[in-house]
Amino acid sequence: MTLGAISRPGERDRLAVKLTHVDWTVCLLLTAIAGVGGMVLYSIAGGHWSPWAAKHLILFGLCLVATIALATVDLQVWFDLAYPVYAVCLLLLLAVPVIGHATLGARRWLQFGPVQIQPSEMIKVALVLALARFYHGLDLDQARLSWRLLIPAALILVPAALVAHQPDLGTAILIAVTGGAMMLMAGLSLRLAGAGLALLAAVAPLAFMFVIKGYQKARLLTFLHPEADRSGAGYHIIQSKIALGSGGLLGKGFELGTQSQLNFLPEKSTDFIFASMAEEFGFLGSLSVIALYAAVIFLGLRIAAMAHSHFARLAAAGVIVGFALCVLINGAMVMGLAPVVGVPMPLLSFGGTVMITMMAGFALVLSAKVHRYSEVASGSGALL
Repeated sequence: MTLGAISRPGERDRLAVKLTHVDWTVCLLLTAIAGVGGMVLYSIAGGHWSPWAAKHLILFGLCLVATIALATVDLQVWFDLAYPVYAVCLLLLLAVPVIGHATLGARRWLQFGPVQIQPSEMIKVALVLALARFYHGLDLDQARLSWRLLIPAALILVPAALVAHQPDLGTAILIAVTGGAMMLMAGLSLRLAGAGLALLAAVAPLAFMFVIKGYQKARLLTFLHPEADRSGAGYHIIQSKIALGSGGLLGKGFELGTQSQLNFLPEKSTDFIFASMAEEFGFLGSLSVIALYAAVIFLGLRIAAMAHSHFARLAAAGVIVGFALCVLINGAMVMGLAPVVGVPMPLLSFGGTVMITMMAGFALVLSAKVHRYSEVASGSGALL
């Protein structure tokens, strides 16, 4: 849409109508979650806006404006851009081993001047778009069981393998599970899905012995017995549990969390920010934040169910499934119910690329609500 077109009264009226159909409740819930994140980041920095809180809130504000603007973009545009966006993100992912920037022993980022991006986060939304477009062109029988299912399997497994090689096992699992969930929602045969899970269970011991790196094995084993190495591999989980437990019912109070303030809690602004928040605001505060996440998930799935277009239904549901998995995995991780795999808590944790891609996903969800009665030209769903 050009600036000239926007200036015409008819286009302005149409845009105004679209804005009235934006789900402002979802926007408010996302703002509340990001606001809690900014407050916790301010607290754990010793009552300072830098280095995290100000950047977090400013970036969220910009992302929210962009999300609302993108929500007015027609579904046909999202559909047409699905494969190109996936291709660009896959190329960026392929570039990471070659020219990527290494930090803490992992090569996951690309540096473009002052800007640093993480392609493994970008591919999450790109994969959802690509799978939604692919399945939009298939009938139920083809989606249930046919040779064409090799295509979505490749769309999922190629980026998952590339991300696992970085290494980033947590994000790779998230990509694979999100993609698998979308295949099931599209109509994949439950027998075929069961056979795939059985095969995965059979090769898991071999992968543990010959594929998974040494430190990843240590994390998996430490998850079962963190006390066996309190100052080493088990340190993260133990300190996180201390922070969670010491918060009690109401928490120690704002800026009074000793685990985070005294830097006992590692990665307190990213992977373990939920533990930082629980220490200061306690069980009731944690429950309130979980309720915000649950409300977003519920409303997102309702938006997906209301959409007339198969593309919009799958895309919106895929974004929400990925969002829910992030919440579930991070929450289980900080409580010691899952291995430490480096999955941040969405919108609560500090991180630029994570927030941008997450809000881009919600732009797609909101677009599905705004254009819930719209249909998308099918074209060819398969990459043939």
